[in-house]
Amino acid sequence: MRSAVYPGTFDPVTNGHLDVIKRALTVFDRLIVAVAANQRKSPLFTAEERMSMLKQATKGLRGVEVDSVEGLVVDYALRRKAPVVVRGLRAVSDFEYELQMALMNRNLNPRVDTIFLMPSQQHIYLNSGMVKEIASLGGSLAGLVPPAVARALLRKLA
Repeated sequence: MRSAVYPGTFDPVTNGHLDVIKRALTVFDRLIVAVAANQRKSPLFTAEERMSMLKQATKGLRGVEVDSVEGLVVDYALRRKAPVVVRGLRAVSDFEYELQMALMNRNLNPRVDTIFLMPSQQHIYLNSGMVKEIASLGGSLAGLVPPAVARALLRKLA
């Protein structure tokens, strides 16, 4: 079984994340979507809320498992017998950061590889921070996040 880990903050999960998940499932039999506690970010949603939204958004996608990760992703990946890390790339600005992370992960453990997947063109501009800003300003979230995530965002920001 080919397994991979797709780590991220997912605060909240967007349709761009779901696009990358679906693309990864064409390559891997099992994809562990790992909700990370990112120390550089202050998430709007708790890890439990983010996991719940991800589980609901990926319901029906065969081969997806939602989990949480603390510590080094490379250590987590090997513990879970998933020697590949999946990362989404939207733009050149993402590439510089993601390349640094992939090279550091390789330095930490050369048995873990990183692959980059691009979302479809309709989601290339989308990120969680932008979604939260749109929601906070009363904009439409249609097509940006799953409906349940939009409802959760509106409740959280009310």
